[in-house]
Amino acid sequence: MKYCQTCLQPNTRPNSVFSADGICPACDYFGRLKHVDWQDRYDILVDLLANSRRRPGQEYDCIIGVSGGKDSTRQALWARDRLGLKPLLACLSYPPQQVTERGVDNISNLIEHGFDVVLSAPAPGTWQRLMRHSFDRFTNWARSTELALFASVPQLAIRYHIPLILWGENPGLQLGDLKTLGRTGYDGNNLRYMNTLAGGGLDWMLEAGASPSELIPYRYPAPEAFDAHGLQIVYLGWFLGDWSLVNNGMYGTAQGLKIREDTVDNTGDLAGVTSLDEDWVTLNQMIKYYKFGFGRVTDYVNEEIRLGRLSRDKAIGLVEAYDDACAPGYIASFCDYIGITVDAFWQQVRANANPQLFDIRADGSIHRRFQVGVGL
Repeated sequence: MKYCQTCLQPNTRPNSVFSADGICPACDYFGRLKHVDWQDRYDILVDLLANSRRRPGQEYDCIIGVSGGKDSTRQALWARDRLGLKPLLACLSYPPQQVTERGVDNISNLIEHGFDVVLSAPAPGTWQRLMRHSFDRFTNWARSTELALFASVPQLAIRYHIPLILWGENPGLQLGDLKTLGRTGYDGNNLRYMNTLAGGGLDWMLEAGASPSELIPYRYPAPEAFDAHGLQIVYLGWFLGDWSLVNNGMYGTAQGLKIREDTVDNTGDLAGVTSLDEDWVTLNQMIKYYKFGFGRVTDYVNEEIRLGRLSRDKAIGLVEAYDDACAPGYIASFCDYIGITVDAFWQQVRANANPQLFDIRADGSIHRRFQVGVGL
């Protein structure tokens, strides 16, 4: 395990390749942003949109997937108020046991801002069974739900005959998931190859007992379907010079966004602005840490280091303190939902912790073998 020479990105991030100088793809991209002509990028966007305006019989200019969070709030308002578009907002609705009141309020906030919002709500029984199977098989409860989350937007774009999908950040450039890179910095049609969707075939779901009809919400449209309907995903974040986790959070709160109030010790959410529609993501970030050696705090501090707002030394302290943060209450509510005990949860997590990065002690506690900022 090695760290980027600039930030705290480890080379264990899936689909990431460091340069010969030991720089991660995200830092390499950020360095090149110093030479970007942002007006030129804006002009590219205007020209792109001029060719994608509503056609006869088309009610919306574009579709934007929203959770009501910081990124989607900014995208929706910027697309409408700056670009003059009429977007349809698409929201995948979680079951009542998972969605937070904060998340519901944030979707209501977008509706109150005057947007049309269409909700996609997969059958809750199937959702619960697949979540349990995802955890049992992959120690990643979100393996199935993320398929539904990502599939819902292009599925609805096809149903509503909307050829343009606006997405947020480019994960290839801004996070380092290189398999998502398209023909241009804003071409998002390779989003289907990101690590979140990797291995996204449905065979394992069928093996879990789900029927083909139950899996309709989880099917990401094939490239042939994109071509047949002329679908194009555009990364809106590529056109915004101030796109960042904290900046988008500040923008959203100014527009009525409700943020997380729990402590960093319980969530690892340094600013309280990520994944606001549900809290079990905190478990997934903790598990990601035990698998790959980085979690939610690492993603936070890396952006702040690149922006010059946080030193690498101070960032190391934050990562050491909070990268595996997850309140026991979140774990207990998740276990109750999928029908396992908390002890069974931890047995599964310990069994899947990366043995090269972590030691499991006799009392069951998990301890890192690497030094943050240095590696192994």
